[in-house]
Amino acid sequence: MFPSERKNTICLWYDKDAEAAARFYCEIFPDSAVSAVHRAPGDYPAGKEGDVLTVDFTVAGIPCIGLNGGPAFKHNEAFSFQIATDDQEETDRYWNAIVGNGGKESACGWCKDKWGISWQITPRVLTDAMASGGDEAKRAFTAMMDMKKIDVAAIEAARRG
Repeated sequence: MFPSERKNTICLWYDKDAEAAARFYCEIFPDSAVSAVHRAPGDYPAGKEGDVLTVDFTVAGIPCIGLNGGPAFKHNEAFSFQIATDDQEETDRYWNAIVGNGGKESACGWCKDKWGISWQITPRVLTDAMASGGDEAKRAFTAMMDMKKIDVAAIEAARRG
């Protein structure tokens, strides 16, 4: 499907690294691909002919456009990608890829990549525990509050009580 045929696409604003960010995400996450790189057809106030303007890409099945809009706007936690993981190995792989390549750890399964995009690397065991409600959810929530990267074994132990 061409981007112009979609009803909804997430637009992510980058200073100048939309293509590098898109390619990085596509190396990490399955069901991800760069589908097009659009270049400026002529010079403009912030750049020159041939500069990358936008990048069409998919991250874990979510269609996105990366816009090289300059330094005017910065990313914050008001927007994040939430990536569900099945086990500690998958959690570690995604977390380490983001944090280990210029990103930063935060709390409760959140981290930021080197471009400032926020990611929630969330094991399904945690979301299942929260959905269960009651004491099980409370124990899992309490355990999560002390974590940066989510520890699957600790969440499982908290669920059991």
